[in-house]
Amino acid sequence: MRTLVIDTSALRANINVIKERAAGAILYGVVTGDGGGLGTANLARLIRNEGIGRFAVGSVEEARALREAGFVDEEILMLRSTVDREELEQLVDLGVVCTVSSVDTGMALNAVAENRSTVAEAHIQVDTGMGLGGFLVGEPEKILLAYRSLPNVALSGIYTQLHTASRQDREVETQLNQFHQVLDAIHAAGFETGTVHAAGSYALLHFQQARLDAVRAGSVLLGRCRRTSGDGLTTVGCGQAPLSEVRWLPKGHTVGADRLVTLKRPTRVAVLPVGYQNGLGVDRPRDSGLFAAFRQWRARRRRTVLVGGQRVRVIGSIGSTETILNVTNVKCSAGDLATFDLDPLFAKGFQLEFR
Repeated sequence: MRTLVIDTSALRANINVIKERAAGAILYGVVTGDGGGLGTANLARLIRNEGIGRFAVGSVEEARALREAGFVDEEILMLRSTVDREELEQLVDLGVVCTVSSVDTGMALNAVAENRSTVAEAHIQVDTGMGLGGFLVGEPEKILLAYRSLPNVALSGIYTQLHTASRQDREVETQLNQFHQVLDAIHAAGFETGTVHAAGSYALLHFQQARLDAVRAGSVLLGRCRRTSGDGLTTVGCGQAPLSEVRWLPKGHTVGADRLVTLKRPTRVAVLPVGYQNGLGVDRPRDSGLFAAFRQWRARRRRTVLVGGQRVRVIGSIGSTETILNVTNVKCSAGDLATFDLDPLFAKGFQLEFR
């Protein structure tokens, strides 16, 4: 049986790092992507137990999963705007804090709330350069129109999403300056901005100036954000599966999937019944550029699996459903358990186990 193991003590340690970096700012636990692969409600419960009581989702289904799991009074923020009436009706009925990213999305939400004789809560989204949605920073009058003309929408916050290429990225300062100009325009018009947030996982770790009233912690919870040495985080999530076959192959024999490797000496190999279709070797996007590509290539060449308490190397490329290991110097046999790094977000065909 293939098992996806979640070390809850490592997750708790990451949350402690997050709290320290947040320095008192409100924490939103981002549980998108089915809770990063742990299950939306599962991850929410784990982080709520550690004192994080606000959550951010990316779909109506995730919001409903939280409410149905007993998250009745907790704030749930929808990090995506919509003009779909059915979606808006469900979000309002679930008591979700919606996102208003344009005059159109604001009017659509206001109409649904008015029809239900209620007031919907929402945060304004500002586009400071990523283009994923939000009012443009150069059009503050449209944002002010939202404050003035949505009687059935209570605007309780405002946020942006920062593009951060590196720890020395000056563009972050530019984006934050633009965001603050929008905030200043709102205040000058006599309106309150409520909860202000800009930092996601990477900005939380590396840009103190981006930690405003609140921060959004997502991939950092599992230590699967862009990492730097000494960040104090632990990578959460590993796979375990029994070896399906162990045998000797002669010198000159070829092994591999899309790229064959010729053995230079007699080699004892083991077949791990896990491949890229199961998520093995599948990683989240990291830094771009030639240097990043070189690091990824080097990581693939050094990919290892733990067998019998010893690290063994993968021979050749990872196959679709099987991977070959070099176990020449390891005492093992078919049925023995292998342990390997596995991002829960991409894991398929595994039974989830919390330890």
